[in-house]
Amino acid sequence: MEDAAISAGFLRVAGVDEVGRGPLAGPVTAAAVVLDPGFIPDGLNDSKKLSITKRTYLADILMEHADVSIAHASVEEIDTHNILRASHIAMCRALAGLKRPPDHVLVDGSMIPRDLAIPAQAVIKGDARCLSISAASIVAKNCRDRLMVDLAQQHPGYGWETNMGYGSKSHMSALQNLGVTPHHRRSFKPVHNILYQGKNIRY
Repeated sequence: MEDAAISAGFLRVAGVDEVGRGPLAGPVTAAAVVLDPGFIPDGLNDSKKLSITKRTYLADILMEHADVSIAHASVEEIDTHNILRASHIAMCRALAGLKRPPDHVLVDGSMIPRDLAIPAQAVIKGDARCLSISAASIVAKNCRDRLMVDLAQQHPGYGWETNMGYGSKSHMSALQNLGVTPHHRRSFKPVHNILYQGKNIRY
């Protein structure tokens, strides 16, 4: 798809993707990537289909050889706006952080962020169909996973180092027994229900 955009006259094409829309805790993270046409790593694919070892390896390569920007939307922004809007905020921030602005953007999914002023194309399942979106998916997931591992050290017991904030059985049990942390998304129903039941909040 990058080739089609370049053939249409766009010279600097970025792929953008987000990770972390589904978890009950942690930010949503987006990455924007402009690949170097002379150095495209082998094995780029949807980050969910890669092993941790392969994903980490590719993320490191991309950080060295591509123009990469990573950004987040906070739990507070997720709760204020909704997860879709927060995802788009993170995408726009990631694009704004590139070393040089792209002149065309390939966006994973069916919707283009409303605040995006750059010509863009939405690509459904783009993380499996488009190299630059695949690269963005890999970088974003690698970054967010590391962030959740760090947060797990601050808030032990929720299993974030393995469930990455998703509502696994162990995470749900911890929510019931340990309460809601500042990193939980209060607008998400399982967390909201526990708060409504009057459980304690952890700080």
